[in-house]
Amino acid sequence: MKRLVLLGAGHAHLHVLRDFARRPPADTRVTLVTPHPQTIYSGMVPGHVAGHYRLEQCAIPIAPLLEGSVVQLVADAAVGIDAAACRVRLAGAAPIGYDVLSVDTGATMSRDAIPGSASHGIFLRPIERFAALWDALRQRAAERFQCVVVIGGGAGGFEVALAAQHALGERGHVSLVSGGVPLLASYGAAARSRALATLRRRGVLLFDEACTEVRATQVVLASGMRLACDAPLLAIGASAPEWLAGSGLDLDAAGFIATRPTLQSVSHAEVFAAGDVASRADAPRPKSGVYAVRAGPPLARNLRRYLADAALRPYTPQARSLNLLSCGRREVIACWGALALQARWAWWWKDRIDRAFVAKYRR
Repeated sequence: MKRLVLLGAGHAHLHVLRDFARRPPADTRVTLVTPHPQTIYSGMVPGHVAGHYRLEQCAIPIAPLLEGSVVQLVADAAVGIDAAACRVRLAGAAPIGYDVLSVDTGATMSRDAIPGSASHGIFLRPIERFAALWDALRQRAAERFQCVVVIGGGAGGFEVALAAQHALGERGHVSLVSGGVPLLASYGAAARSRALATLRRRGVLLFDEACTEVRATQVVLASGMRLACDAPLLAIGASAPEWLAGSGLDLDAAGFIATRPTLQSVSHAEVFAAGDVASRADAPRPKSGVYAVRAGPPLARNLRRYLADAALRPYTPQARSLNLLSCGRREVIACWGALALQARWAWWWKDRIDRAFVAKYRR
C-alpha cells in the first residue's frame, strides 16, 4: 500500500480532499498534516475585517470534511522535509514517511523583514492568528481611539486598510504605507487610479515610502517620519517557509518549491506542490488565492494518476485572472487586464462567489 501525505490544508488541497472522499485512490493510505482545525478562506478575510462576515462564515472546518473518507488527520505542524529519506518532520510527533508527498501549506511572511516587526507587528499570515488579533484590536477600539498603520502596498494591504477604516469608523484612523513602490504596482493604471481615489474618499492616508522600523507606539518611514501607531498590520509580500531550506528539494531564488508543469518538484518526481508555496519558472504567476484554487483539480488528477502509475498531464495556469478588490464598504474594484470598474453590484457578485466556495467544502 502506498503512503500519500498531504502537507497543509490550503485551497488546492481542499479540492483534493473532496475528490478523494468521493472516490478514494486504490491501495493508498492518505494522511493530512495540518496544525489548524479549519481553513480560513483568504478571499473573505477583508470582509471579516470590515465586519461583513463572522469568522465562522469564512472558515472551512477540516474534521467534517474528512468524515467517511480514507484520509487520516495529523494535527501538527511541519518543521522540515527530508526528501532523500522521504520523510516529513513534525513539531510535536515522530517523522512521517511517504511514498508520495503533496505540499500546499501556503506562504508565510518574514518576521525579520522590517526591524521591530517580530516584536510589535500584527502579520496577516497565518490568517488564523491574524483573525484572533484583529478581533482583540476591534474590542480595544471600543474603549480607546486606535491609530492603525497597514504596511504593504499590494492587494492585501489595500483591502485590509479600507476594511479596517470601515470597521473602526470614528474610533480609529488608518494609514497605508506602500513600501516604497507604487500602490498596486502589478495592476493596471485604471485600477490604481480608482484605488487611490477610494483611499482619499475614505480618509486613509497613503505614504508612498518604505517602512524602516516598527516600534511599540510608532512606525518609522525611510524619510525619517514617525507615524503614531497602536497597531501595525503587516501585509508584506509572501515568503517561503523557512523549513523548506535544507529539504533537498530544488527551490527557486526566493525559496519556494520549484515545480514542473505537472505540479511535481523539478528534482523529486514523488513530491508535488501547489498554491503559494510552489513556483513555476515556465509560467510565473503572482501569489494569489485565485491561482491556488484553480490548481486544485489538476493536482487531484495528477496525484491520482501518479499513484496509479499512469501518465501525468501538464497544467498551465491562466495568463491573467479577474481580480476583485474589496473597498471596505460593500463595494468592489473589478480588474481584468488593463480594464477596471468599481461598483456596489460587483461586491454582491464577489460575495456570492466567496460564499459558494466555502459552502462547497463545508459538510
